[in-house]
Amino acid sequence: MKRILPVIFILVFSSSCIPLRIAPNIKDYKLTQGKRFKKGLPKKNVFVFEDPKDANEFYNYINTKFQLDDYYVDVQVPFLVQGKTFYFSFYEVEIPTKTINLIPLALDVALNKAADMDPVFDDVHTSRTGNWYIAMEVFSGSEEDCISENSISRELVLSYLRELKNEYLATDNYNEVVFKN
Repeated sequence: MKRILPVIFILVFSSSCIPLRIAPNIKDYKLTQGKRFKKGLPKKNVFVFEDPKDANEFYNYINTKFQLDDYYVDVQVPFLVQGKTFYFSFYEVEIPTKTINLIPLALDVALNKAADMDPVFDDVHTSRTGNWYIAMEVFSGSEEDCISENSISRELVLSYLRELKNEYLATDNYNEVVFKN
């Protein structure tokens, strides 16, 4: 029994991966300050949701829905809620999950010590899987940040953004959304 425990420990330890960074798991949406969510985003509050679709799908959806003809598609997109004009800008953001893979690392160390070889598994010491998110900021002529907690338009805007997100995720043919407006 005393010999089996160290072997089990070594097997479990060597077959594991150590996470260095874990991408957030967002079930519906998240309200957060842009810069806190991802470096490079604005300091304003943003509405963030996971994007399971291919790259540029949200761009294509917004371009088609608002009939923008590839002009200012990701910045200052105007929309109306109860007769008030608002604008949103969006950002497609990748946050990868990064892990260290211990088995290839241990094999390279063993090969180096035994045969004085260069690392064979250098490319698989770490692994990355990308998670994509859409982050949206909203502003108007009278408010700089319509998602902030003290914004008078917050509930109207959040309701609209939830509907927009749900429509995007549920729609495959973006031309259908033009006829809904």
